[in-house]
Amino acid sequence: MALIDFGGVKEEVVMRSEFSMEKARKVLKDETIAVIGYGVQGPGQSLNMKDNGFNVIIGQSKQFMQDWDRAVKDGWKPGKDLFEIEEAVERGTIIEMLTSDASQRLIWPSVKKHLKAGKAVYFSHGFSIVYKDQTGVIPQKDVDVIMVAPKGSGTSLRRNFLSGAGINASFAVFQDATGRAKERCIAMGIAIGAGYLFPTTFEQEVFSDLVGERGVLMGALAGIMEAQYDTLRKHGHSPSEAFNETVEELTESLIRLVSENGMDWMYSNCSATAQRGALDWKPKFKEAVMPVFKELYERVASGTETKRVIEACGGSDYKELLGKELAVMHNSEMWLAGKATRDLRPKEGEKKNAKTAKGIGGRKEN
Repeated sequence: MALIDFGGVKEEVVMRSEFSMEKARKVLKDETIAVIGYGVQGPGQSLNMKDNGFNVIIGQSKQFMQDWDRAVKDGWKPGKDLFEIEEAVERGTIIEMLTSDASQRLIWPSVKKHLKAGKAVYFSHGFSIVYKDQTGVIPQKDVDVIMVAPKGSGTSLRRNFLSGAGINASFAVFQDATGRAKERCIAMGIAIGAGYLFPTTFEQEVFSDLVGERGVLMGALAGIMEAQYDTLRKHGHSPSEAFNETVEELTESLIRLVSENGMDWMYSNCSATAQRGALDWKPKFKEAVMPVFKELYERVASGTETKRVIEACGGSDYKELLGKELAVMHNSEMWLAGKATRDLRPKEGEKKNAKTAKGIGGRKEN
């Protein structure tokens, strides 16, 4: 593994240049990789592995016909490489548990009875293993238990793969029954198209992931955006102005500069007025949210957040209830303004009629 300096702390990472695709194929040449679940991560990981020449099959319950039909549409053939969950587990030697966290505890008994000695159980999240007291997911001692966790959605994993890039991923070995667990694990990370792999533990991964999703990556980001948008609107700013100053400039300009060269570089390439204000207000925001992050981490570490996920996401009507919650966001003025703003982005080869007024968040603006 390569030794990389991360801000003064040196960490070992696995680069694709040192663990090649050819090596991964050699490690996994006798394996049948059974991807269980064709929802969020399943399509991206399975299609990437299939395109990379690995032996992949899908296990998907027909009870969820939308996911089954999606798999068929993506080219998986029933009876050939698309099966019900139990048959896929029986056929597979590496079992990828890619159903939702809440559902893994429900299908685990059906999975476990087909886990013969020497097989591997693969996760992309430490949830089920770390919170085993709540999930009941406890593999027997004669199977490998490994994890590769892409730091992005399944959609992004697939998109980056098709563009020739990759998404960084963490990896961990929880149980090495065969003596080959680490080698299998890294090979799987290369197979799904990870950009580079960095080591972690199941516990560290799930703690950081749950905090990140509820924090900066999704929960905090959406909450801060709504707070700023609502403040601007209450002071008379138009929906388009409020949305552009809150979201559009961030996603279409500034965050790209951060991605390319870091936050300090983005600061140095903004106006002096913006720099001064950002430097003055950054500590205020950090001080304001630090207690929230402290509470969040404590809830994650204690298993309180896990309990909430299992209770809220384990019901048969979960997707219907989720849809209603997401519809509130979708139909809010802020995100209706966002849709109108995206529609107004210049498209290559397209001429726009500048005189046509577009609806912004349910309102008309010229």
